[in-house]
Amino acid sequence: MAQTETISKTELTNSKEIPQRETSWGYHLIIDAKGCTKNFDKPEVLKTFLNDLLVRIDMNAWGDPWITHFAEKPEIAGWTVIQALTTSSLTIHFLDNNGDCYFDLFSCKTFDIEMVKTMIKEYFDPISMKDQYLVRQA
Repeated sequence: MAQTETISKTELTNSKEIPQRETSWGYHLIIDAKGCTKNFDKPEVLKTFLNDLLVRIDMNAWGDPWITHFAEKPEIAGWTVIQALTTSSLTIHFLDNNGDCYFDLFSCKTFDIEMVKTMIKEYFDPISMKDQYLVRQA
């Protein structure tokens, strides 16, 4: 049976950054933002959000972002943002039909969780948000 390490949501919520673990490879923040009410369909704002976020959480892009609108079916159509980072990657997908947002930030460097959540609220004004924090180690 595989061993797992769990960090309580309380422990993470009460800290500005995900706690550094000697045995961890990286930190993964997953945010599901329901019903974004602004900017989720504006590629120029998505790029500004990405640049602003990286500055505020002190991370560096590795190359240019990939920002595109696509889908195999209309019900899952939306804007996707993919950015390689010097410390790993960031991906975001927005759905056109309801404004839902699926956000993933993985990094071997710690980052300010609350800042990420604040920026999503400021830029996209979701109706609600839920999040998960994972400490990753194979």
